[in-house]
Amino acid sequence: MENLFHSQTVWGILIRFAMNLISLLILIRILYFRYSKKEKFMFTFFLIGIIVFFICALLKDIGMGLGLGFGLFAIFSILRFRTRNFCVKDMAYIFTTIGISVINSMSMQEVPIFGYLIINLIIIVSVYILEEHLMKNNFSKYSVSYDNLDLLKPGSNSKLIKDLSSRTGHTILRVRIRNLDLKKNVAQLDVYFKD
Repeated sequence: MENLFHSQTVWGILIRFAMNLISLLILIRILYFRYSKKEKFMFTFFLIGIIVFFICALLKDIGMGLGLGFGLFAIFSILRFRTRNFCVKDMAYIFTTIGISVINSMSMQEVPIFGYLIINLIIIVSVYILEEHLMKNNFSKYSVSYDNLDLLKPGSNSKLIKDLSSRTGHTILRVRIRNLDLKKNVAQLDVYFKD
């Protein structure tokens, strides 16, 4: 089985592709979609992972596999998908998708199948830990006009938060006064809540 995994035969490539597909499924469908809810990019990420894997795996015989993998990183960093502005987090997922696919496409005699599995697991667990850490510290912010200035007095913070929570439908965690207009009897507030 180990020789079959390392060989550049069709079966060796297909075994590594199956492992790559499972890793991409966990990375994109389970982690990326769970934390971003952006279904529209999942097709792109899967397709990039599949194509990069096969390009690197099939060009290994010509001695271009690793160089091509790094070349793909360079191309994507230069282009940054000029047709659409991706956020930094989406670009990180693209980079991770390409990285996993390049790693899994390599057929190295020194690395057994469990080595590839451990590397994939380390990458996936790292993404999960980072996502969980970011979710705990990730607050959304709205700017709102607020008309009940009596609740802006010191000591009324809990009533203010309760009132804003009922008006916005979000569980407000923190409020900051940005601007106060006593003539119009309106305040501009920044309200912070968890998604």
